[in-house]
Parts: sequence; structure tokens; C-alpha cells
Amino acid sequence: MSDATLSLLVLAAAVVLFVWNRLPVGVVAVLTALALAGTGVLTSEQALAGFGDPVVVFIAALFVLSEGLESSGVTAWAGQQLLARTGQGRTRVVVALMVLSAVLAAVVTPNGATAALVPVMVLAARRSGIATSRAALPLAYAASAGALLTLSGSTVNVIASDALAGATGERFGYLEFAVVGLPLVLVTIAVTVLLGDRLLPERTPASLPRDFSAHVDTLVEHYRLDHGFFRLAVPAASPPAGTALRDVAVPADVVLVGAQDPAGGPCPDDRPVTPGDVLVVSGPAEGVTAFAADQALTVARTPLTRRTREALLDAQRGLAEVLVPPRSALVGTAVFPGMVRAGTTVLAVSRRGRDVGPRPVALAEGDALLVHGSWDRIEALAASEQVLVVDSPDSVRRQTVALGPKAGAALAVLAVTIVLLATGVVAPAVAGLLAAVAMVVTGVVTPQQAYRAVSWQTVVLVGGLIPLSVAIRTSGAADLLAGGIVGLVPDGDGRLLLVALFVLTAVLGQIVSNTATVLIVVPVALAAAEASGVHPAPVLMLVAVAGAASFLTPIATPANMMVMAPGGYRFGDYWRLGLVTMLAWLVVAVLLVPLVWPFSP
Repeated sequence: MSDATLSLLVLAAAVVLFVWNRLPVGVVAVLTALALAGTGVLTSEQALAGFGDPVVVFIAALFVLSEGLESSGVTAWAGQQLLARTGQGRTRVVVALMVLSAVLAAVVTPNGATAALVPVMVLAARRSGIATSRAALPLAYAASAGALLTLSGSTVNVIASDALAGATGERFGYLEFAVVGLPLVLVTIAVTVLLGDRLLPERTPASLPRDFSAHVDTLVEHYRLDHGFFRLAVPAASPPAGTALRDVAVPADVVLVGAQDPAGGPCPDDRPVTPGDVLVVSGPAEGVTAFAADQALTVARTPLTRRTREALLDAQRGLAEVLVPPRSALVGTAVFPGMVRAGTTVLAVSRRGRDVGPRPVALAEGDALLVHGSWDRIEALAASEQVLVVDSPDSVRRQTVALGPKAGAALAVLAVTIVLLATGVVAPAVAGLLAAVAMVVTGVVTPQQAYRAVSWQTVVLVGGLIPLSVAIRTSGAADLLAGGIVGLVPDGDGRLLLVALFVLTAVLGQIVSNTATVLIVVPVALAAAEASGVHPAPVLMLVAVAGAASFLTPIATPANMMVMAPGGYRFGDYWRLGLVTMLAWLVVAVLLVPLVWPFSP
């Protein structure tokens, strides 16, 4: 059996496994590479070379870049600006979401843009009184269109650009994709505005992502932060020094909540106050200020109450509700509002839903504490085994805090990366690695965040299927498929060739990931272009467009899958709007691509 036939059999088996959907796509990709080595179509080195391909490195780096923009609050800021400017009309909200999705996708990939904007979409839909099912799919489709605005917008673009470089020695420019990408964004928005009401279902999702826009208000009301507390430092010359804590005289309108020693431990009532201790008191500001002045105490911290909400949650500091679980080492530990522990301040303590008031209390299982501190400290609590954090600090921060302290660094890294990619000073993989390293070095993301940000499924998928693309090209299988396609095109008509390749790519892309589809179709397209006497550029650009047109099923792209639950969609809800959008893309691509990238060499 010839290598070409074996390559096509491996391709067919991979497609069947992708459609069967019982194995992870990464496993299918690895099995594909191993099958090519096992059948002798490729050597072991060739079968494994895909995992070290520069395309794979570039893709992994883009995930870290996306994480930096999101974790620094850039995407949250963009979402808040959107909500502040769109008003309440459905069309305005949906169009604004689609525009923002397209722009973000151009720099952080469609999957990153969709993931970042799903909470924004849910919030905008709630405030505008529209069903999330009328906004979720347009969000995902706009992200797919926006990916065609820049080279780094999608792995598909990178693959097409690398293929052009291999065939002609020249790449697509960083912004060259926008020539066709911008019209496709506008067409996608137009189809949604004109036909969205008819083609999108009215669904009620079983569950939605939590909306943390009123997070601070909810906690403030629940814990009744009316008076708060002052922390007063005791200097050496202060009159309370040497006096037992229970004997410290305070005005009638001031409550002595407790005291902490310099090591941070609570002071017993019979322990004498010593220099370096901190007295925690509650009461009106005038009374506390007079008491502090009279006793030569230094005000170390002023109250955090419902009237100072801006100080409760911002780019540097966060607010969290934690529960004491069974068998926690904290059970029996004395705490009180105003106490600082492990870098966080206890604002309130609740037992069985009731505030215990400004007094020391021994913690029991099930007690709830409202704590305040830096985001690093809040997130450290989430990793602790001693308490259970009610709401994910990361989710709260990303929805409520815009433009954190590292936002400037993240935007600077993004700008430099775009310049490097646009000018071609370095290879895309090198630019991506520089961006990823810069995000870590500047502290925008931690090394752990960087590792977690990478979608290893995508990395393995691309690395495992690159050898299949190589095998189809080198074994002669691409020539066989290309001959069949060219045979359907009378007299080598370039536009009909584009139509045939669009249909092949789009159909395959509904059941196989668009990245895998393009890796498979690219060698076929190049062979068909050569047989037809057509320059590779228009053919590869057409394949990139068709690869992004994955609209008919939820499994076509991760972005489609991300909006399935928030939109309450069923499997068959995608094809109505998706088919019309895909046909519109076909018309735009076939008419526009040859005008910009001529068929003649």
C-alpha cells in the first residue's frame, strides 16, 4: 500500500475519532502521529517534530499573553467601558459586545476573548432585559471574525502564514489579514442585527456565571458595616501602657473591642498593655479621635464601613467571605473585628447568620468571617486548608477590578509584541516567547499562572496533527485530493477553486477543530493551487477564512462551546444563524480575496 493511501487512511481514521468524540482530541492527535510513525509513512523523528514546531511555541505563548491582559484587569476595564456606553437597547448592547469581542480576539485569540467576555455578556444581558441566548452566539461568532484582523488572532492565521512562507518565501503581514477580516466582522454584525431575532432561539439557561457587580454591596449589607473600628497603636509614653486591658478607661460612646500584641496574637483581658500593642476600638470618629489624643495613642487604621466602599475593593485590596470548616485548626481561636491575622483584617464575624458584634469570640465550626487585605493575601486564603472561601477571589477580582497596578505593564508588553509581529524583526515564535517572559518578569502573571494559562489540549492537538499535514504533503496524498478538486473546477477557474476549498474546509471544520482542519487542508490547497496555476496567497487566505467559519456546531470551536451553557443552547441551535453567516463569509471571501491577492503569480 502506498504512503499516499496510508496517509489518507490515517486522515479518515482521525476524522472518525474526532466525530465519535469518545476520546480527548489531544489523544486523537497523538495517536495520529504515532500511526504515521507505525505505518512507516514518517520516521519517528518526523512524527514527533510537530511538538517542537515554532507554530506550537507561538500558540502557547499567546495564551500567556492573554492571561496577562485578563489578570491585570484590562479586559474587565474594556467590559465596564462597554456597559457604561451602550445603554439598554438590545441592538446596541449586542453590537457593542460583538465589536469588543472582535477587537479582543485580534490580540488574545477567539477563545481568550470569549472566555473574558462571557461574564460581561451575562451582566449586559441582565441589565438590558434580554435573553443571554440572543447575545452569546453573536459574541462567539464575532470572536471568530475578529481573529482574522491580525496574524496573532488565531493559530489558523499563523499556520497559513507559515505555509505561504514555505511555498514562496514571504509571509502574510501582521495586519494583512484585516483586509478581509474587517469586512467579515462587519458582515457578521450585519447578519446578526438583521436576522438575529429570527434565527436565534429564546432559551433560558440552567445556570449562569455568578454576577459579582454588586458583590461589595451584598457583603456590606449582610455584615452591617455601620461603624467599623479604629486600630490605635500604643507608644511607650501612652497612659494605657502598663494597665490591664480590661481596666483601660474609654469614653461612654467608645467600645474597646480587643487588643493585639506585636506578634499579632490577641491579648487576654488581664494582660497589661505594653508599648507596641494595638488597641481596637469602635465608635463615632469624634469620640475615638478625642480618646486617642487624650491617651497619646496613634491612629494606625481608620474604619472601613458602608460609607467607604471604594476602599474595600480596588486594584490592590480585596474583600472575601470565609467559612471555618470542620476540624479546622482555627476552631477555638479567639478573634474579633479589627484583628489583623495573616496579613488580612477581620471586618466582621457572623455565627448562624448573625453578627456577633464588636467583641472577641472563640471561633466554632461554621462561623463566617468577612476579611480584607491585599489580593495576594486573599488568594492565599483560598489555597489554605483552614478556611473555605465562599467566592473565588480570582473571579471577583476579574469582574469588579479594572486596570489593576500591572495593567500598564500588560499593555506595554502587548504594544511591543504587536510591533515585533507587525515589523517582522523577529520570528513570531520569538516575539511570543518574549511577550510571555515579559509578562512573568514584570509580575503581571506568576509562573504558576503562566503554566495554567496555556491550553495544553490545543498545544498537543496542533503538535500531534502537524505531522499529518506533513505526511499528506510529502506522500502524494495532497496531490490526489487536489486532483479531485481541480477536476471539479472547469478550466482551472480560480474563483470556483476558492469555492471548492471553502466548502471542503468549512464542512470539515464543523466536526474537527479549525486548527486541525487547516493543518489537513493546507497541503491539499497548495497542491490544488499549483495544479491550477494559481498563486498560493489567495488560496491560503481563503483557507484561513474558511477555517475560521466554524459556526454550525458547538464542538466546532472552544468559543462555541464556551457560550453553550450561558446561552442555554442545544446542539441544533447553532446552524440557523451559523449557516447564514457562513454563506455571507463565502460570498465576501470569494469576491474580495482575488482582488487583494491576485491569482496570477
